[in-house]
Amino acid sequence: MLSAVMADRWVFGYGSLMWRPGFEWAERHTAILQGRRRAFCIYSVHHRGTPERPGLVLGLTPGGSVRGIAYRVTTELWPEVHAYLREREQPTETYMEAEVRVRLGSGEKVSCLTFLSDTRHPQWAGNLSPEAQARLIAGARGLSGRNIDYLTDLVSHLRQEGIDDRSLAALLSRVEALEPDESSVLSDGMSEGENRL
Repeated sequence: MLSAVMADRWVFGYGSLMWRPGFEWAERHTAILQGRRRAFCIYSVHHRGTPERPGLVLGLTPGGSVRGIAYRVTTELWPEVHAYLREREQPTETYMEAEVRVRLGSGEKVSCLTFLSDTRHPQWAGNLSPEAQARLIAGARGLSGRNIDYLTDLVSHLRQEGIDDRSLAALLSRVEALEPDESSVLSDGMSEGENRL
């Protein structure tokens, strides 16, 4: 039985995989990855923006450390889970699969699959200033809804996991100050349905 567990695979999530993994897992642990940090460094041209008005989504950029969740996936389920993760995380190939070493809350170190930002991809935004990030996120909207909702959900769920990311909380405050008022947008004579076209 021990050899079977040792052959199982691990997945490290630092964004929505933390609270919405979408796959069956055998164990779930808090974990820390050194050498990478959570950042809004990827232009979103589909889910949270458009090619004409890109938004920003989360990635891992070099430097610092990031606290996330590590999931153990059994060997039997790994092919199905791996295929699901590829479809979910790489629709425009802005991320690269990578094996990283993380430290679990117990102190144990395990090798995990995660998805790192591809700095050579056209959607790589790089290390934008907080002001530039806020301007891109505010008002952006894509197939999955408003960009600000993505950021709000992220900050909320991180807090539920006991992660107080002050830089993301400050970014949310900046975006809230810039975000157009939905009611004022709809008051210019268009119906709500027309506004969404």
